[in-house]
Amino acid sequence: MTPESPLPKPRPAVFGRGSYAESLRIGEILRKETVGGALLVAAAVIALIWANSPASESYFALRDFKIGYEPWHLELSLGAWAADGLLAVFFFLVGLELKREFVAGDLRQISKSIVPVAAAVGGVVIPALIYAAVNLYSPETLRGWAIPTATDIAFAVAVLAIIGSHLPSALRIFLLTLAVVDDLIAISIIAVFYSDNIQPGPLLLALVPLAVYTFLAQKYRRFFGTKGAAAWFILFPLGAATWALVHASGIHATVAGVLLGFAIPVIRSKASGGPAAGPGLSEIFEHRFRPISAGVAVPIFAFFSAGVAVGGWEGLGAALADPVSIGIIFGLVLGKPIGILGITWLVTKLTRAELDRSLKWIDIFGVSLLAGIGFTVSLLVAELSFGQGSAHDDHAKVGILAASLLAAILASVVLGARNRQYRAVEAEESIDSDEDGIPDVYERDSSK
Repeated sequence: MTPESPLPKPRPAVFGRGSYAESLRIGEILRKETVGGALLVAAAVIALIWANSPASESYFALRDFKIGYEPWHLELSLGAWAADGLLAVFFFLVGLELKREFVAGDLRQISKSIVPVAAAVGGVVIPALIYAAVNLYSPETLRGWAIPTATDIAFAVAVLAIIGSHLPSALRIFLLTLAVVDDLIAISIIAVFYSDNIQPGPLLLALVPLAVYTFLAQKYRRFFGTKGAAAWFILFPLGAATWALVHASGIHATVAGVLLGFAIPVIRSKASGGPAAGPGLSEIFEHRFRPISAGVAVPIFAFFSAGVAVGGWEGLGAALADPVSIGIIFGLVLGKPIGILGITWLVTKLTRAELDRSLKWIDIFGVSLLAGIGFTVSLLVAELSFGQGSAHDDHAKVGILAASLLAAILASVVLGARNRQYRAVEAEESIDSDEDGIPDVYERDSSK
């Protein structure tokens, strides 16, 4: 190279750390989800033990006990209340998180969002295709093609906590983004493919409280100042009315949760050169609802949904031999890593990008295995596909549990083997030599 030769342009890096503020926010979310994941696993284990104990009839009687007001189409079993009502809280947070990522988070930049979004799409499409291939000649079971498409972030971070993984900030952000995006894809699939007998009347009526809710949410500072409690007490009844009307319309009620989450405004701090005037409604709601979702809503849903009477070793063998279970296991355990890792590799090649220097492809593989833990939303889609308590639904649950356990074990092996490297990255990310409150690596990254 001659002195006059220009320096080669550096190749763009993917899976960078992002901003320090984003890293702190993601870390806080995952700490809450870790507790929720432990409760989720505990609830599922209790349900399985109870459903296969001599007292199993009492479990199913509790799950099928109906309560509610029939004229409003709300006389539902406790299991249905958990699936339609409590999971709406979970999907409300999905809507909040997704909007925040693309409005105020690092993913508002196309260069940073393209890889995790494309990887999430690959992690949905490939498992669905694998399930469909296994069940191609069985129209009855083919309906469950969407079961292996979702990632359970709470279960996944619980696994990370158990193995003591010091997953770097870049991989934590990637994992959360994957989970949120494919949850959005899953709820879109539910809205389009798993909604029957649509009633236009209630659906049109739902637009009224939703519109009022959206208007008040967008203008809440003008009406309520910084008093989030006042906004909460006014917005909650409007949200509940929207949920009830969407439920009556025949569209799965969890769709209302996502729409309500999208309606909440997100404030970009320092948008005009100065700090935001206090927390926005998105931050207030996220702070209040995430503990309810992670600690109450999702574990209760898991308790009512994961209980399946296996019927001993013979019954377990029959369940695992069902093409439904086979498609789910292959879709989650093989399809997820193939789709996520394959699309990520393809995007980096097409964009001539390279991994951040602190990561290797084995790290992406480990996270893609972890994404094969498809528990909460997979259980929901299984019930919508085959009907709660049906033989195929029971077999699907066995497949989901088996696949999630296998994916957790494989991911633990891969990520656990890399823990020494992760500790070194974590140590580097904690150095703050100028003591300004921001680690040096984030300052260097932001100056590039």
